[in-house]
Amino acid sequence: MERTAFRTLSDVVLALAADHEVDSVLQRIVDSARELGRARYAALGIPDGEGAFARFITSGMSDELIEAMGPLPRTHGMLGAMLDSPEPHLTDDITADPRFRGWWPRAHPQMRSFLGVPIVSRGEVIGAIYLTVKEDGSHFDEEDQSLIQLLAAHAAIAIENARLHERSRELSIVEERNRLARELHDSVTQRLFGVKLAAESALTLLDRDPSKAGVELKRVSDLARGAMEELRAVVFELRPASLEAEGLATVLRKHVEVLRRVTGQEIDLKVCEVARMTPECATQVLRIAQEALGNAVRHADATRIEVRLRGQTLTVSDDGVGFDPSGPEVRGQRLGLTSMEERATEMGATLTVRSERGVGTTVTLELAP
Repeated sequence: MERTAFRTLSDVVLALAADHEVDSVLQRIVDSARELGRARYAALGIPDGEGAFARFITSGMSDELIEAMGPLPRTHGMLGAMLDSPEPHLTDDITADPRFRGWWPRAHPQMRSFLGVPIVSRGEVIGAIYLTVKEDGSHFDEEDQSLIQLLAAHAAIAIENARLHERSRELSIVEERNRLARELHDSVTQRLFGVKLAAESALTLLDRDPSKAGVELKRVSDLARGAMEELRAVVFELRPASLEAEGLATVLRKHVEVLRRVTGQEIDLKVCEVARMTPECATQVLRIAQEALGNAVRHADATRIEVRLRGQTLTVSDDGVGFDPSGPEVRGQRLGLTSMEERATEMGATLTVRSERGVGTTVTLELAP
């Protein structure tokens, strides 16, 4: 094999190792296969186990051509044959193979030379790479087959790793939703229970003492407004912006803006020279910022809250009532402190909480250099 082919394959393997999105991994594999095989067209199919492809990614075809060809192909003919066995298939004329169904969609390009290589993981065929039509008009050979087989072996590892990463992320989302559900139960349920009691009290007083009934109805209104604010905050957390797409600074700004609108609280945010960090680390930093902000908004009775994200440091401070961080009742009443400390420990960071009654609270997160 040519040295340039090995260099290209090496670059591909390194890129696959750093990619954790399944669709991105699949597209990178099929583009690399077309380049390595010097093919005009390439495709990668992942079967759904029910006679169709869960994913069918192409390279070398325009969006207009793909649309003109219609729905995704089924796992039959030569496409399906590559999923039945771990053995590759090489032919100069695909139409001469007995497994060829004898027709293509009207817009489908005419194809002759063909190379099909299954992607095998732990003895199971999880997909296949298909190449057709050599760019120089020649035929695929055993050298091409060996190169694509090597790519397929690395592809199997990359696909499994990306799937594991997505499952892990889904589990994290489920865990976060469970946490928010607990918060919703603890805060909103208490407010709604207060609404119920105040409404019952107002009904009792309505005929006997209308002025006191009016006071209770005002209390109903205030409690209902508070419950709505809590619900809006929780809904925002259930629909977080994409950290990977927008970055930590942008997502944090959006979160602060929503809190301002929902609570009417004055929150001053300054972000500059944010350190580069992994998506996992950025998620933890965001969650700690949300937790610290939530505590300040709900418990501090502050006139001003400040958030600073600069370099490796996140700071959330308020001028509220403060509390004793070492008090035995704190862990029971402010479970968010434990959650923040656990998140900081997971990413090797340092979390410091300084607070004094009547003075305010400052939460500082220092990331590891």
